[in-house]
Amino acid sequence: MSRVVLAAADAELTERVQAAVDGDVQVLPPGRLPGDPARLFEQLLDGELPDVLLIGPLAPPHEVLTLAQRLDVQCPGISVVLLAEPSAEVLQAAMRAGIRDLLAPGADAGEIRAAVERAGSAAAGRRRVLRPVTETARYTGRVITIASPKGGVGKTTVASNLALGLTAAAPQSTVLVDLDVQFGDVASALGLVPEYALPDAVHGPASEDTMVLKTFLTQHPSGLYAVCGAESPAAGDTVTAADVTRLLTALAREFRYVVVDTAPGLSEQTLAALDRATDVVMLSSMDVPGVRGLRKELDVLRELCMIPAGRHVVMNLADPRGGLSVRDVETAIGTGVDVVIPRSAAVPPSTNQGVPILASGRKDPAAKELRRLVARFAATPLMKAGRYRARHRAAS
Repeated sequence: MSRVVLAAADAELTERVQAAVDGDVQVLPPGRLPGDPARLFEQLLDGELPDVLLIGPLAPPHEVLTLAQRLDVQCPGISVVLLAEPSAEVLQAAMRAGIRDLLAPGADAGEIRAAVERAGSAAAGRRRVLRPVTETARYTGRVITIASPKGGVGKTTVASNLALGLTAAAPQSTVLVDLDVQFGDVASALGLVPEYALPDAVHGPASEDTMVLKTFLTQHPSGLYAVCGAESPAAGDTVTAADVTRLLTALAREFRYVVVDTAPGLSEQTLAALDRATDVVMLSSMDVPGVRGLRKELDVLRELCMIPAGRHVVMNLADPRGGLSVRDVETAIGTGVDVVIPRSAAVPPSTNQGVPILASGRKDPAAKELRRLVARFAATPLMKAGRYRARHRAAS
């Protein structure tokens, strides 16, 4: 039987579902259904994602549809079954949101069991397409690429803080890769003096043996590992897209999280990192030029089919005096905004000192939102071998 999670259900429906799945169901506590899958997963007792999410009639329709739409994009290996009064309008909205099945609230245990089995089979089929067994066996890490069409929006700040936050959640299991091949400054952001740089990691013996590659990494006092940027633009230009693909594939075999800081725009190295990514953090400053650039980049990546299932839209340097609201941004880019990081006077000094704000322990609004970003990944851990790994897509 598939792993089932039940939300927005009363006691009587809970009993019917438990009877339908032989008691193998986790029931979420009553309350507002979160629109963000990461917030939903935080409520799971063991952190393991379900195959089937059953949503009862107690949740308002708009909450159900919002969550279902995001699950369909971010976690396509989870099937959603909704118990609600069937009508033409509800059926159409459910279909558009990616909901797998619709049952009447009074469905009996047999009907619920049949729907769970159908949804579980569909989830398993989508996982096989997203992640072939042969690939899953050899490619286990989560590759999180930070991308933005423009410079100066804080990619390195976000990448270094995200990597440090994930290191706290998974000690010795996170590596940060500086893929701004010409002007990368991850080393500066972390206060590191690397012995080896990106070209060393992709050429020579390090490119042929994973054990050798690990000796070319620079370790931060927190336990975070880093592949630091090239010493000069000329040295960085020797790194090709094929080099990037080999490097990220090798690192993903050894680390639970591979965070990739890219150059502005869509260079060949950035496209290679996006092609290898299980997750992409689309980053923009909260101003008109930044938002327009983000919309264009999203359109290009959609045309290239290069947006992985795990997509996270982050607005950085947000300032209420700027005149743009989150709703304005969402309307302009055609999708939801997941995290909004406010402009903070504490960030520039932390960057200049090489101490990311999450490492300083400061209580700051920007730090709070950066922790929210970390929680989107740390709250949905990778599964045991043979089970679905959240938000992964097929390696090309």
